[in-house]
Amino acid sequence: MTHFSRPAPQALWGVAIFALIAIVGLFYVKWAPYYGRAFVAADTHSIGHSILTGANAAPPAPSLAAALDYAWAYGLAIWKALVLGLLLGSAIQALVPRRWVMRVLGGTGVGSVVAGGMLSVPSMMCTCCSAPVINGLRQQRAASGSTVAFWLGNTMLNPATLVFMGFVLGWHWVGLRLGVGIVMVFGLGWILNRMSQARGDCAPRVPVKDAFVDGAEPGMFVRWLRSLTRMTLQLLPEYLVIVLLLGAARAWLFPALDVGVDNSLLWIVGLAIAGMLFVIPTAGEVPIVQAALSLGMAAGPAAALLVTLPPISLPSLAMVYRSFRRTELALLMGGVVALGVGAAGLAIALGF
Repeated sequence: MTHFSRPAPQALWGVAIFALIAIVGLFYVKWAPYYGRAFVAADTHSIGHSILTGANAAPPAPSLAAALDYAWAYGLAIWKALVLGLLLGSAIQALVPRRWVMRVLGGTGVGSVVAGGMLSVPSMMCTCCSAPVINGLRQQRAASGSTVAFWLGNTMLNPATLVFMGFVLGWHWVGLRLGVGIVMVFGLGWILNRMSQARGDCAPRVPVKDAFVDGAEPGMFVRWLRSLTRMTLQLLPEYLVIVLLLGAARAWLFPALDVGVDNSLLWIVGLAIAGMLFVIPTAGEVPIVQAALSLGMAAGPAAALLVTLPPISLPSLAMVYRSFRRTELALLMGGVVALGVGAAGLAIALGF
């Protein structure tokens, strides 16, 4: 007969605290603000100016002022979500038993990828704010594919962004973004899990040394504080530096966002790569694409930006690079760019 150990009271308290932080934090940072913002989008068909250009037609020339201005605007938009991401990422390591994470997201089959993608839907964080959570999941032995599905799903399956997009850009753009997003989230997650299977990297289910059950590391809140401090000091300095550099380099990454940008392959691939590297807040791609289309940008490059701007960025890749193999990150970057180019082709073929 198989005997299952009863969860330690400390484990139950840890999960309860984590769930409370997640629900209250997401309600305050995401759910309530986005609910009101949806009505604004429906009434005005806008959710604000493009963070790339502001009220201007083109990004500013590279300079220290351009770097500081962008970092300030971006920081105001994401700081609450970033704090929540750090709290949740560190809490996963300190409050949630490792074997619980492994049971849901530790397998290398399709099921764990689907679970990761579906768990991302209520989270709705931008790629950088969810990066601490990604590190926490990987530390707790979540599989690479299911973790990537959760990471990409935060932006690509974000229901609030899709609603904003429908009211601002049109529902045909929502269909394109959602279709490509589903392929990206579950397709790239599945490929990464297949790579893990080929290497024999399936995370062990049991037995796993677990502080909550084995009593190996007492002091739940001490662990959490240590994890939070370590994660903050490790991630924020490099994050800030890269955001400043990207803010200064906007004019080089996006030299034109107007009628001069046609459906040529050069523009589509170039903007797909730039979009994959650049960093924006949640739903920031919607006003960027709206402004570009209003200035005459062709549908192909606009679709490429709509798909590649949100899911990953250079700062978020820097934040998670310790949690993935270089080949996995390279495949992720290439996959996002390829799907951006594919979305451009669909937009052109469908007459967007």
